[in-house]
Amino acid sequence: MSEVQDYKSSLSDVSSRKFETFSYLPEMDAAGIRKQVEYIVSKGWNPAVEHTEPENAMDHYWYMWKLPMFGETDVDRILSEADACHKAHPNNHVRLVGYDNYAQSKGAEMVIYRGNPV
Repeated sequence: MSEVQDYKSSLSDVSSRKFETFSYLPEMDAAGIRKQVEYIVSKGWNPAVEHTEPENAMDHYWYMWKLPMFGETDVDRILSEADACHKAHPNNHVRLVGYDNYAQSKGAEMVIYRGNPV
């Protein structure tokens, strides 16, 4: 039987917490994040950027960065909004969301910048 890795994660250690499926994978580089944005756009989903303090990420609603980018298909513009959010809130986690109008739910959601706990 293969060994199953235990991910050390606890409420008391903010930096150890995991979010969404991608948190269990190696951290995405800029090219990987870009591919995810391209996928969201290719599916016709509406991108949005959200952020929150690391200590509130598990049990609070996240703040929306501006309004969702309804109909936006320019990958560079989407990435620049995520970067602007990160620069405005450098200590916060920033996540990218792809809203699926037809299913009326999130089609994709991933933390793309991890904030530093204060």
